[in-house]
Amino acid sequence: MSDDPLLQPYQLKHLTFKNRIFSTGHEPAYSDDGMPKERYRLYHREKARGGCALTMTAGSALVAEDSPAAFGNLQAWRDEIVPWMRALADDCHQHDCKVMIQLTHLGRRTGWNKTEWLPVISSSGVREQAHRAFPKPAEEWDLVRVVSRFADAAERMKEAGLDGIELYASGHLLDSFWSSSLNDRDDEYGGSLENRMRLTNDVINAVRERVGPDFVVGMRITADEVEAGRLSADEGAEISRLIAATGKIDFLNVNRGLIESDNKLADYIPIQGTPTMPHLAAAARIKAETGVPVFHAARINDVSNARHAVASGQLDMVGLTRPQLADPHLVQKVMDNQEERIRPCVGAVYCLGRIYEGHEALCIHNPSTGRETTMPHLIEKASVQRRIVIVGAGPSGLEAARVSAERGHDVILFEAQNQPGGQLRLIARTQRRSEMIGIADWRIAELERLGVDLRCNVFAGTEDILTEHPDIVVIATGGVPEPDICTGGAMATSSWDILSADVPPGSEVLLFDDHGHEQGMQVAEFLVKAGATLEVVTPERMFGVDVSGMNHAPYARALATHEAKITVNSLLQSIEKKGNRLLVTLGSEYSDRTSSRQVDQVIVECATRPVDELYFQLKPLSRNLGAVAHRDLIEGRPQSIATNPEGQFTLFRIGDAVASRNIHAAIYDGLRYAKDF
Repeated sequence: MSDDPLLQPYQLKHLTFKNRIFSTGHEPAYSDDGMPKERYRLYHREKARGGCALTMTAGSALVAEDSPAAFGNLQAWRDEIVPWMRALADDCHQHDCKVMIQLTHLGRRTGWNKTEWLPVISSSGVREQAHRAFPKPAEEWDLVRVVSRFADAAERMKEAGLDGIELYASGHLLDSFWSSSLNDRDDEYGGSLENRMRLTNDVINAVRERVGPDFVVGMRITADEVEAGRLSADEGAEISRLIAATGKIDFLNVNRGLIESDNKLADYIPIQGTPTMPHLAAAARIKAETGVPVFHAARINDVSNARHAVASGQLDMVGLTRPQLADPHLVQKVMDNQEERIRPCVGAVYCLGRIYEGHEALCIHNPSTGRETTMPHLIEKASVQRRIVIVGAGPSGLEAARVSAERGHDVILFEAQNQPGGQLRLIARTQRRSEMIGIADWRIAELERLGVDLRCNVFAGTEDILTEHPDIVVIATGGVPEPDICTGGAMATSSWDILSADVPPGSEVLLFDDHGHEQGMQVAEFLVKAGATLEVVTPERMFGVDVSGMNHAPYARALATHEAKITVNSLLQSIEKKGNRLLVTLGSEYSDRTSSRQVDQVIVECATRPVDELYFQLKPLSRNLGAVAHRDLIEGRPQSIATNPEGQFTLFRIGDAVASRNIHAAIYDGLRYAKDF
C-alpha cells in the first residue's frame, strides 16, 4: 500500500473512501429539464474512472418549486430524478467511487421571475445583491413545507442508491436564519441563537428520521462570514458545535466568507492571483473544536497543497474540484507516480464564471470536460500513421500537436517566435495572471514526451510546408491586434504593445475597449498599477461586459482603488495630434453630441484579426479546399470532405486564425479536429 497521505482510505460510518480526494458539490449546469441525464452522468463517471473517491453531485439540488434554478440546478423535488440519479450512482460505483448529492433551498439566492414565478423566501426581506430579488419573509407554513421537502428529497436520494447527502447552509435559506443581521424575526425563528437555529435543526431531524440512522448525512456550512456584523469565526464555531451535538450529522464541509455579491464570491471561492488554501485554517478550527469529520475545498489547486492539508491533520477529505475539471484523471496519475503529467488548474475561473453568467461550466483548457459524449479525455491511437504539419504554437496549435502526437502521428510544429505559447505569454506577463502560462507549459512538456518536432524561429511559408510532404496541414497562426479603427487610429497603441513592454504606459491614458473581454481589463489593471491616470471608454452599457462576475472583481477593485474613470455608451470617433498630446473625440450612438479630451496615450483593445495569408495560399492545393463539415465537427465525427481529390493534403485552420475568440475555443478547435486525424 502507498504511504502517500492522499491515497490512504478513510472510514466514515459504514463507507470506506478509497482515498482522501473528493469533488465537492458544484453545479456544472449540465442538467436537461432539471434532470441529471447523459451529459451529467458521463461528467461524473469520468472523475470516477479517474480515481476520485467521492463525487458530490449538484451544486445545490433544489428541494422545492419556490427555489427555482439560478444556474442549472437539479430539481430534487421531482420524483423523476430517482432513476437518473440511480444510473449515475451505478456508473460511479463500478469504479469504487462514492456518490452524494447536495440538497438545498436557495432562499433569496435566486429570482422570482424564473420557472413558476413564485415569490422567493428568506428569513427576512433583505435583498441579495447577486440575484436582486426582494424576498418574502418566510411564514410558518412556508417553513413547515420546506422541512418536509428536505426530507422528501433526502428520501429520493436514498432510494436512488446514493451513499449520502449534504445539506447546504452557506448563503442559502437555512443559514439566512443564523445571522442576526439578516434575521430580524420576532417569532420562534428569530432572536436567540437557539431560535435562529430552529429551522436547521428541524430539517436535520426530519431528514434523519426519513433516511434512518445509517445513511450518511453531512452539512456544508460557513464557519466565518468575515464581515463586520455578520457571523464571526467564534459564532461559526458555536453553530458548528451545536450541529455536531445533535449527533445526526456525520461530517461538516466548511467554507469561509460570503457569496451574495461578485466581489464577496471572488474571496469565498478564491480566484486567480489569490493565495492558495486561504480558508484552510477556518476548516481546521472546526475539526478541532467539534471532533466531526471535516471536508473542505477552496483554492486547494494542486496535489502538493492537498497532501499537506491531509498530512497535517487539518482535513479528513480534501476537495480538488476545479483541478478535477482540468484533469478528471488527477488521482490516477498520482497513483501511477505521474504527478508531473497532471493538467494543471490555472485558476482562471472560466468554469464558475460561465455558470454565474447563465452558461454551463467549461474548463478553460480541458475542452473534454462536460463534453464526454463527443470529446475523449484519453486519446486513442490511430489505425494509420500520418504526417501532420501545424503552423503556430499558440494554444490551438499546441493542442492540435499534442492530440495528433497522442494519436501516434508524425508531427511537425512550426512557430515564428523564439518560444511557443502565443498570446498566453502576453497574458502571463502580469503577476496576477501569471498562472495562465501553465496552459502552455503543460502542453509543451507533453509535446516533448511525445516526440513532437517543434521548430521555433521559423516563419513558415508554402515551400516550408510542401517540403514536409504532409497528409494534413493545420493553420493555427493566430491573430494580431488592429488598433487603427477610427480617424487617426494609427496614433493609437494596442494592448499587446503595453503588455509586451514594447511601449511604456503613458501618464494620462484613454483606453478604448471595444472587445469587452479580459484583455482590455487586464491592460486597465496594469496601467493603473503602473501609476497612469486612466479613463476606460466602452460602447457597452458596462465595462468588461463579457468578463464574468468573479473575474470582474479584481479589475473593479484595482480601478476603484486608483480612481480610474469609466465612460460607457461611448464611441471612439477620432484621434489627432495636439502639440505633444493627443486630442480624442468621443461620440455615442444614443445622441449626436460629442466630447473631447486631451491625453498622452490612446490604447485600443478591439480583439484581433486573423493571420490567414498562409491558409489562403495553401487552400487551392488542399483536398478539401479548407472546407469543414460542421455537423460532423459538432457531433464528434471525422472530417471527410474531398472536393479537390487531386490536392496534396487536407487543410484546416483553427483558433484565432479563423476569427478572434478565446483560449477555450482555440483549444477546443485543436482537440475536435485532431482527435480524428
